[in-house]
Amino acid sequence: MDFLLWIIAVILVIAGVFALIRRQIIWGIVLIVLGLLVGPGGVSLFS
Repeated sequence: MDFLLWIIAVILVIAGVFALIRRQIIWGIVLIVLGLLVGPGGVSLFS
């Protein structure tokens, strides 16, 4: 389960970075924060 959460977190952060590059600032920040929350190092939403 931790590995799956880590993969989801990485995808969210990468999508957030691409959103920032496309000048979608708010959406990029939201995706990056969600990625950090979901990741095993953050506050997991599933535990």
